[in-house]
Amino acid sequence: MEYRDYLRLVPKIELHCHIVSTIRAERLIGWANERGVELPSDDPDTLFDYDNIVDFLKVFNAAHEVFRTRDDFATLAYEGVADAVADGNLCYREYFINPDNFAHLGFSYVDVIDGLIEGLRRAEEEWGVGFGIIPAINRGFDLDTALALVESIAANPRPEVVGLGQDDLRADAHESPLDWQAAYDRAHELGIRVSAHVGELPNSQAADVIEAWNVLKLDRVDHGYHIVDDEALVAEARDRRIPFTCTPRSTKFLSGWPLDEKHPIADMLRAGLTVTLATDDQVFFRTTLREEFEHVGLGMGFGPDTIERIVLDSVEATWAQEPAKARMRRDFRRQLLSLRTALVSSSEA
Repeated sequence: MEYRDYLRLVPKIELHCHIVSTIRAERLIGWANERGVELPSDDPDTLFDYDNIVDFLKVFNAAHEVFRTRDDFATLAYEGVADAVADGNLCYREYFINPDNFAHLGFSYVDVIDGLIEGLRRAEEEWGVGFGIIPAINRGFDLDTALALVESIAANPRPEVVGLGQDDLRADAHESPLDWQAAYDRAHELGIRVSAHVGELPNSQAADVIEAWNVLKLDRVDHGYHIVDDEALVAEARDRRIPFTCTPRSTKFLSGWPLDEKHPIADMLRAGLTVTLATDDQVFFRTTLREEFEHVGLGMGFGPDTIERIVLDSVEATWAQEPAKARMRRDFRRQLLSLRTALVSSSEA
């Protein structure tokens, strides 16, 4: 077995996936043309051509405009799982969704969430891929909207909804995660787990990551790459076992970092931080989860020991219930042992 095959076949968990970005390019362009939604281009080679987060978000937000029925959300969800299973052994995934992005189209919180659950449940029945949904605060809206989202989660309990996130950017293109502290305080009162995008942008600092972790009482950090700018804070993050959901390909698009051994994610892994791998915005960054593992295993030069650590750390970082985690631990260890044996046998041959 070649190492590239090993990277394709290892069991994978993805904890940083914006579900709208799993839409097939032909589906997005087709729906846009049918429904009178103007995209920057109807050619995938140019539609997804950008090199900064602001231009990316213009296309990402435009993609939300193509949805018309609850069934559209089910179709999106089902097809996204089908593609990921075929490409690289996806076993479990947690999805970000911004329900407020669809309100002006007439969709309620329940419309969006239940449509996604329908498609994801169908995919789980066919391929066994577990899932969780994380409604996320859109930082382009105000605090009242964020607080209302938290109340919607509480008023419409679904076991598939596993936490609260925050993404996008403020109007001034800053992260400013602490602006949403009141919404996080309310989430904690309700027993809702929380994460936040922080430490991703060029103007981010290591202290921003730890401050968001402490003040917002996070359960996970999304991105967090600039933690490596401060050795003392790296040590603190390692000691506190802060889980980071990292997305290699998107960093090349948005920060210009080469996907090699000098990448901040490589520094995070060498420092012993808890790292998981994800696509972020799969179609929009022209990537797959398989390729993200290749970026780390081949581009950054990490061997199977590190890949196995990522896989097993990802199980612990999920917000799945403990029985589901126990099944994944057991099944993943079995798969990893079989794959490692095949990889060693191939190298000896």
